[in-house]
Amino acid sequence: MVVFGSVAIDQLSKVWARNKFEGQGETSYFNDMFRWVFAENEGAFLGWGSDLAGIPNLILLKLFPTLLILGLFYMTLFSKDLLKNQVIPFSLILGGGISNLYDRIVHGKVVDFMNVGIGDLRTGIFNIADMVILAGIIWYVLTHFTKESRDAHKAATAIPVETSSEED
Repeated sequence: MVVFGSVAIDQLSKVWARNKFEGQGETSYFNDMFRWVFAENEGAFLGWGSDLAGIPNLILLKLFPTLLILGLFYMTLFSKDLLKNQVIPFSLILGGGISNLYDRIVHGKVVDFMNVGIGDLRTGIFNIADMVILAGIIWYVLTHFTKESRDAHKAATAIPVETSSEED
């Protein structure tokens, strides 16, 4: 549900942004702390790799993210070590990743449309999928330090102590 919901909300928001902001320039709110600005990103995070073409583009922007998503998907479904409080963060990361990867594969670019900041200190232009991925990462990091997580880690890394009895 979380994965599907993340993908659906992100894809709908990109259609909305394209219809509302494409070709319109920037629209600023809250004393320029928040901006709507339409951009099409042919790369990955903050445009990284947008200048790649051919095989490097295929490997770094499509194949590698696909393998990461498949690995995370497998781990989320089948890992016996994954705690219940880690399933939702991983699902958020999957949802955002799947949605951006879908755009990159199907459209060759990802629609970004939000920017926040104060003065010259600003984020890059991003979308809902980016926010969902970041929320999942933050949630995972925070849950990683819970007592349940520490106890599970201790149990998983405990060295079994063998006791032997010597018979005379």
